[in-house]
Amino acid sequence: MTEPHVSQVPVCVDLDGTLITGDLLWEALFLLLGQQPILVWQIPFWLLRGKAAFKEEVANHIKIQADTLPYHPELLEFLRELRRDGRRLILATASDRRFAQAVADHLELFDDVIATEAGLNCAGAGKLSRIQKVCRGRFDYIGNSSADLPLWEAANESYVVNASSSVLSKARNVCQPIRVFPRKAGGFRAMIRLLRPVQWAKNLLLFVPLLMAHELDFDKWLTVLIAFLGLSACASGTYIINDLTDINSDRRHPRKYRRPLAAGTVSIPAALVMSGGLMLGAVGLTAICAPVVLPCLLVGYILATLTYSYVLKNKLFVDVLMLAGLYTYRILAGGLVAGISLSHWLLAFSVFLFLSLALSKRFTELSAARGEVNSRRGYRPEDLDLLGNLGPTCGYLACLVFLLYIAGDTATTLYSRPTFLWFVGPLFLYWITRIWFLAHRGELSDDPLVFAVKDRHTYVIGLMTAVLVLLAV
Repeated sequence: MTEPHVSQVPVCVDLDGTLITGDLLWEALFLLLGQQPILVWQIPFWLLRGKAAFKEEVANHIKIQADTLPYHPELLEFLRELRRDGRRLILATASDRRFAQAVADHLELFDDVIATEAGLNCAGAGKLSRIQKVCRGRFDYIGNSSADLPLWEAANESYVVNASSSVLSKARNVCQPIRVFPRKAGGFRAMIRLLRPVQWAKNLLLFVPLLMAHELDFDKWLTVLIAFLGLSACASGTYIINDLTDINSDRRHPRKYRRPLAAGTVSIPAALVMSGGLMLGAVGLTAICAPVVLPCLLVGYILATLTYSYVLKNKLFVDVLMLAGLYTYRILAGGLVAGISLSHWLLAFSVFLFLSLALSKRFTELSAARGEVNSRRGYRPEDLDLLGNLGPTCGYLACLVFLLYIAGDTATTLYSRPTFLWFVGPLFLYWITRIWFLAHRGELSDDPLVFAVKDRHTYVIGLMTAVLVLLAV
């Protein structure tokens, strides 16, 4: 029997972790939980029916957006070269056929698709059997994981993509790879980016009650510092879950598409381990070394944030109320941990200020997507003017609350010269008005915190405010 010429040998290409840097089943599962959380109780029953049935049920409820997936650019170019040379390309994957077919239709590179369907899980030996049947024995194979070892061993020529050093070593024991495509940049730096450490600046609000009460007790400051570390860990854990639910919309965003999960530089299982470890570790450690109220507050924060991510994020105006509430929650938590009674003036000021900032976030997002309704969290383009009016109004109400506080009797108990505080009012008015001017001009980051951290005007105003407060004291 004549051996087929190399150009006649089909090239079988794995999908998850190879052609794309992510895993479609994991992504679809979290999209399902985000879009239809009521189905979560059915998932264990789907799993009991086997992997193929589980994948089929997930695919019944979720459609992937093949045009935004994080494809491996070098591998795509290589496949296009093979296509131009007349090679037959087959997409061979353990993903559900509907997912695989969507990818094949988008890329327009593949002549055939081998995937999980009709109750048959197309992985490992099952995939090898189907490939050999379709290719009549001889095939080249492109894969990435230890599950691909038997396929590399059976293949005419083998290619390794995105593999870890251990998998690459095992692959070289069973075959001689023709080409090794390096892993997409990730590692430790991507893990750190996944935690969003810049967002920890929000948790400095925990110290506000201490500052407002002019409290100098070292033990109280130490306790709040522990609270800051614990809340930062919990916040990072919840940001990871939030990124999982937003993975499709992030990939279409001009800036967020670089996030590690959206870009595929961190795997979803690894991200889940990090998220669970951070939240459980923070609650557990604070339960040992801090007042019992702190772990309870952390659990409350986790539940509130996850409720926002899965339920309230797309609810009109409820979402910004929740964001403002989460900011104010930090101030409440700082007061409870330090044992300091909070002024109603402070809470009212916080609610209006953070509501203004949350509205600026939505205003900026909606402005950037003018004309689009999809993924705008319940808002429409015609809502832009209303958001632009509500936001500054809330900011000015915050300033009014602050000025009424100065005019009352409460301020005189903490400040010997409260007159200096009146000069803080114009500074605050300038700051909040400037934010909204920049928002209308399209020059404000869609995250007000990122803007504040990078804005020199904010630092100058903060320094001037601190000097005025010291003079008032």
